[in-house]
Amino acid sequence: MRRRTDRAARWIPYGLVAPFFLFFGAFGLFPLLYTGWASLHRLELTALDERRWVGLRNYTRLLDDPFFWNALGNTFTIGVLATVPQLLLALGVAHLLDTRLRGRGFFRLVALAPYATSVAAATLVFALLFGRDHGPVNWALGGVGLAPVDWQNGPWASKAAVSAIVVWRWTGYNALIYLAAMQTIPRELYEAAALDGASRWRRFRHVTLPGIRPAVLFTVVVSTIGASQLFGEPLLFGAGAAASGGADHQFQTLGLYLYEQGWVNLHLGRAAAISWVMLLGLVVLFGAVRLVRAGARWRAERAGHAGHAC
Repeated sequence: MRRRTDRAARWIPYGLVAPFFLFFGAFGLFPLLYTGWASLHRLELTALDERRWVGLRNYTRLLDDPFFWNALGNTFTIGVLATVPQLLLALGVAHLLDTRLRGRGFFRLVALAPYATSVAAATLVFALLFGRDHGPVNWALGGVGLAPVDWQNGPWASKAAVSAIVVWRWTGYNALIYLAAMQTIPRELYEAAALDGASRWRRFRHVTLPGIRPAVLFTVVVSTIGASQLFGEPLLFGAGAAASGGADHQFQTLGLYLYEQGWVNLHLGRAAAISWVMLLGLVVLFGAVRLVRAGARWRAERAGHAGHAC
């Protein structure tokens, strides 16, 4: 009886983690493998049983597709315009919330409110704000003597408008992550730096930033992945443009291009190839960053050993 009980106790941890692996296999691993298999076939959404092996043809066709390269360039541009200001603003907001401020709980709630807003509601409001004829943004520009901007059809203006939606939605979320990291930094470090005569900027640079480095790295990774998958904001901002990302595809991202190929043009195999290109692009990007960091660490250690030898 005791042996049976011990045997059952050994299997309890496996039973507790089994649901995760079952759900991951059903909703994570299987779709990933099926998408990879579909990317090697000519597969139409209206005729899933009529598939034909084409090998890497779906991938090679992307190399000659100007719309793919346009979507890739738009994704990169919007990603930079959205991610860099977003994280810098989040650092500033978190630093302000970390000070002794009255009503900090209220301001934290306000900072998180945009993240809790649906992407549809936020995008529709910004579409009204950036309206060409009656938008408040153009009205404000006219008030300072500037000409109105066609925010939906301008090649750079449309990217800036879509980026503004992303910045508004995610700045508060990242700020709370930074704030949580800042509050784990021992206050004794700030007091010691202040006694040494360090200014507020030097304390922020030499105490705060090193202390929240893991949080910064996390937000950079998550923001980069989110930028590569940007879909809802440009889709709804374009109004009648649907998945084309504007009349001239001026803000069509890879997410919109994938949707257009798979669910508008019904080329499911080609859409699967685009999704795998997006995945492999992220893997290559993060792998390159890891190699650069490892190389810099190795050079620093080598320089340190050389200094000790001398």
